[in-house]
Amino acid sequence: MPKHLVFRLAVTTAGAVIGLTAVSSTAQAAAPPLSHPRIVAHFDRPAGQVAESVVVRPNGSADVGLILSRQVAHVAPGGRVEVLATMPLPADGGVNTPGTGFAAVTGIERTGDGTLYFLYSAGDENLTGLWKLRPGGKPERVAALPAASFLNGLARDDRTGNFYITDSTQGRVWQVGSHGGTAKPWAAGEDLAPTHFFGANGVKVHNGAVWVSNIDRGTILRIPLTDKGTAGPHQITASGLDSVDDFAFTGRGDQLLAALNVPSKLVLITPGKADRTVLDESDGLQNTTSVAVDGDTVYVASGALTTGGDANLLTAHLGHHD
Repeated sequence: MPKHLVFRLAVTTAGAVIGLTAVSSTAQAAAPPLSHPRIVAHFDRPAGQVAESVVVRPNGSADVGLILSRQVAHVAPGGRVEVLATMPLPADGGVNTPGTGFAAVTGIERTGDGTLYFLYSAGDENLTGLWKLRPGGKPERVAALPAASFLNGLARDDRTGNFYITDSTQGRVWQVGSHGGTAKPWAAGEDLAPTHFFGANGVKVHNGAVWVSNIDRGTILRIPLTDKGTAGPHQITASGLDSVDDFAFTGRGDQLLAALNVPSKLVLITPGKADRTVLDESDGLQNTTSVAVDGDTVYVASGALTTGGDANLLTAHLGHHD
C-alpha cells in the first residue's frame, strides 16, 4: 500500500463523541525487553476516535490526541475515556487541511501544572497552531502556524520550556517559546522533507538534541541543540523504518522504541545492534501511531486508520534487559 494512502483511505465521521468505557484485555505475545502487553482502552473508531498521540500523567493515566474526531481525551487508570475538548471545524469543514483534507488534532504534551498542549491543523490561519488546555478550561491558541502546515509531532524541552513542532508538509521543525508567541523556523532540509506525502513526523528532545522521524524516508534524525539553541548538523541515526511515526526513548542511553504505522509494529532500536520487533498485530497493534515510556511501563497507541479495526491504547512492561 502506498504510504500516501495512509490518511487518504480514512473516512471522516462528523459529530462530537462522548467518552466510552473500555474493556481491558490481555494481548497474545511480546518480545523482550517488553512483556505483559495489555489493551487498556478501546476508542470509538467508527465515530472518528483515531488515536494519534499519548502523554502520561503522574498517576499512570494518559491523555491522547484523537485525529478524526478532533479531540483531546483522558484515559483513566481503569480504561474509561473522557473527552476533554473537541476542536471547532473551520468554515470549509477542513477540506483544505494540507495533506489530509480533514482537520486533525495530533501531537500532545503536558506540563507539571496539568496544562495540556496540543497541535491542531485545519488549513485555516485562525485555527492552525499550538493550543493549550488548562484543567477544567477551554482550548486557547498560544501560537499561530501557517495554514499550509500539517503539524504532527510536539515535544517540549524541560530545560528551557521551548516547544518543538514537526511540520510534515513543509518539511521543517518549528520552535515556540515556553509561553507561546511567535513560531520560528528552527530546522529544515531535504532529510526533513516529504518525498510524496509526509516528511518530519515524530519528535523528542533527548540528550542535547532534537530527534525527528521522517515517515516517507523511514529515518530518524538527531539534530544537536547548540549552545545558542540553534540547530546543529543533522545526523541520520536509523533508517529502513517502514512508515515510522512516533518514537520514545527507553531510558537506556539512545535506545528507543519506534512505532511503524503501516506494518502495525513497535520496533526496538539499540545503537550498534540490529532492530528488533517487540510488539506487532498479534499484540493488538493496528496502524501504530505513538509510544510513550513512563518508568517501566510503555504506552502504545493504535489508530486503526486504514485497517478500520480497533483503535486502542496498550501498555506493556519494560524490563531491564535488552
